[in-house]
Amino acid sequence: MADLEKSAGVAPARSSSSSSIEGQAADIQELPALFGRLSDGVMTLLDTKLSLLKVELKEDADAYISGGAKIGIGAVIASVGFALLNVAIALLVASLLPEAWGQPVRYTAGFAIIGLLYLLIGGVIIITVKNALAKRQLAPSRSVNELKRDKEWIQKG
Repeated sequence: MADLEKSAGVAPARSSSSSSIEGQAADIQELPALFGRLSDGVMTLLDTKLSLLKVELKEDADAYISGGAKIGIGAVIASVGFALLNVAIALLVASLLPEAWGQPVRYTAGFAIIGLLYLLIGGVIIITVKNALAKRQLAPSRSVNELKRDKEWIQKG
């Protein structure tokens, strides 16, 4: 019969209360081992999650570094193109000036006119943004109001 119970995977039935108490004592003795295995499993899970996070952060950092370098290269190339375009515009303006001024004076005037145009546009942008920022309150008004209410509440209490 015991062989049949073992092969079927069925535990023998406990017949007396003393065996029940012994079973509970055995279960209680196994409890620390179960908690130990549980904590080992949780630590393994956390280690795995942390390793995955490190790998993902490294991949993201590498992508941002690579992207930043490519953006920097693109910005340098665009800056060179912008400078050449400005030279071309200045030469075009110089060619529109009277020929009586002479070539060096026309080139100088063309570059000066384009330079003044950029100074004017840049100045307008700076003044516009400065005025917009001056209208904004730099202090976080909602947080300041909450702190004032908390202070009044504490003083009343």
